[in-house]
Amino acid sequence: MWQLLQENIGVVGMHAQLLHNDRVVIFDRTDFGMSNLSLPEGKCRYDPAETALKVDCTAHSIEYDVASNTFRPLFVQTDVWCSSGAAMPDGRLVQTGGYNDGERKVREFSPCSGGSCDWREFGDGLSVRRWYATNQLLPDGRQIVIGGRRQFNYEYYPKTSGTPNVYALPFLVHTNDPGVENNLYPFVHLNVDGNLFIFANNRAILFDYGRNTVVRDYPTLSAGEPRCYPSTGSSVLLPINTQGSGSVVLEAEVLVCGGSPKGAYVQAVKRNFLGGLSTCGRIKITDPNPQWVVETMPLARVMGDMVLLPDGTVLIINGVSAGTAGWEYGRNPVLSPVLYQPNDPLASRFQTLNPSQIPRVYHSTAILLRDGRVLVSGSNPHTYYNFSGVIYPTELRLEAYSPAYLDGTYSNLRPKIISPTSQAKLGYGQKFVVQFSVAGSIAGNAVSVNIVAPSFTTHSFAMNQRLLVIGGAGKATVAGNGSYTVEAAVPASGNLAPPGYYMLFVVHQGLPSEGIWIQIQ
Repeated sequence: MWQLLQENIGVVGMHAQLLHNDRVVIFDRTDFGMSNLSLPEGKCRYDPAETALKVDCTAHSIEYDVASNTFRPLFVQTDVWCSSGAAMPDGRLVQTGGYNDGERKVREFSPCSGGSCDWREFGDGLSVRRWYATNQLLPDGRQIVIGGRRQFNYEYYPKTSGTPNVYALPFLVHTNDPGVENNLYPFVHLNVDGNLFIFANNRAILFDYGRNTVVRDYPTLSAGEPRCYPSTGSSVLLPINTQGSGSVVLEAEVLVCGGSPKGAYVQAVKRNFLGGLSTCGRIKITDPNPQWVVETMPLARVMGDMVLLPDGTVLIINGVSAGTAGWEYGRNPVLSPVLYQPNDPLASRFQTLNPSQIPRVYHSTAILLRDGRVLVSGSNPHTYYNFSGVIYPTELRLEAYSPAYLDGTYSNLRPKIISPTSQAKLGYGQKFVVQFSVAGSIAGNAVSVNIVAPSFTTHSFAMNQRLLVIGGAGKATVAGNGSYTVEAAVPASGNLAPPGYYMLFVVHQGLPSEGIWIQIQ
């Protein structure tokens, strides 16, 4: 089901990050002109470099409180248009780059309980301009910032003294389509061996960032069919099962879905909107001889968001079925989400779900919440806020999608976590017991413990998103008073789970509990 949460949050949800206090930071570019939300009295941006409005007393960012369904304006001061970010191990959102005066800036937002926290901005914390770049949290707690428009390189944040500030990445040169690019916001996933899987355009590599070396080139996915911005598809690292003995070889698979055919951007500029791609490519990146397996979605989709749900399925949501990303270049909104069930047999993994009534086109987002819902916001294909006389008006409504596992008919099977308590701190390799209750009867061998990293989402890609199965390989044990216990273990290293906050869920017969927060350190 769909639920309208807010009729008008005042700003477009171009970027979104869930924090470990169940607040969501949402923001858009600052050079749209005035938003529909005022800053607190006495606060204004005075920016002589701004291209739209040099004195602006409106907000371009909010903090949304999930529990109370309320929001408050935040004061972001430089242009965050098409920027990137990730949550650090201590829970801070570190946000990098943007446009114009924001292209080399680093900004931080630290969660707080009193409603007094706001954006903090630093000088040119990046060595080069980063616009349409991708961030990934690394096992050592740093972020790597990869690519961006006309940037065929990467850098780290925070910086380490005595090392170069910028490292060349020729792969981004090789995947650059002249005049169109098609390799912006590359899809980056941390592999189980600590290397990075980097996908740009329709090609991928396994990259050892520590040695600045390409470990392996993967086969091309569907030659002539780009998947990255502006031919925007999406990608997820499928759930990783970390259970078993130390001799078990861990496997990792990547799924890439949607996009638009080569030449679609040039045609869209001419107002000829080519149909989007209906294919997904799935590849086991840890195989000695990995090959793409191509699957067909029920609906073609450009600019779709892919969200890992706590039951291990993938929600594909938002987007259009024709054209590309970019100003006014998308057509035919896809209102129905699709569920991808990775463990089902090939050719039977997709399920079409109930549609929204709100088109979510260019500049929309979707993120998983701790209660299992998916928060959906944004949509603005215009250079300014435009609410009338256009095909797709600027969208300020905030809604939530509730997957079928939240249906009330399953309440007697849905687990409820008793312990550990939320915000528990756990160390690498630590074994622990999860206690939970179920109102009805339990299938003891149908229980798993899953952890999900909260992602930074923009432009149809959820940076740092990952799900790990860390418990439930054996049967749940009766603990008395209607409760049960199941054993779990924190992954052994940051290669599997970079340090930081995760949502922990108990899943019983495919039905996830409400999550709790844990911090791996």
